[in-house]
Amino acid sequence: MSEEITRGLPQDGVERILARLDSIDARLDNIENRITNVENRLSALEGRVNALEDKVDRRLQETRPIWEQVLVRLDGVESRFGGVESGFVGLESRVQRLEGEVSGLREEVRTGFHSIERYLLKLSGDVMDVRADQRELEKHMDELETKTT
Repeated sequence: MSEEITRGLPQDGVERILARLDSIDARLDNIENRITNVENRLSALEGRVNALEDKVDRRLQETRPIWEQVLVRLDGVESRFGGVESGFVGLESRVQRLEGEVSGLREEVRTGFHSIERYLLKLSGDVMDVRADQRELEKHMDELETKTT
């Protein structure tokens, strides 16, 4: 019975069907090759990204001690500023008490201001050192960033 169905078909129709199947097969092979190419490129890209991540992690580990030192120094500066503030509060109350006293006590106030002035000069020097360290660290980070790109 199945032979009767195919007898009615034109002979060149089967050849056309086979030709189309061959064409579809060739196109599928082409698509498969292109997908394989994309997979290879993605694998290469993934390898490059992993290498870059490893490099960034190593650089972060190298700079972490520097940042920790900067943070410790900044904590020291903050505590010293707290001391300066409390010193100013204490000095202000002393000045108010001394305003009504004898002029000989003015010398004591001047001495207090001189010691604060010296302390502030030292403190400003420390702040400048921290700023210089920060600039150096920023320069180092910029160099690291340019090396990674």
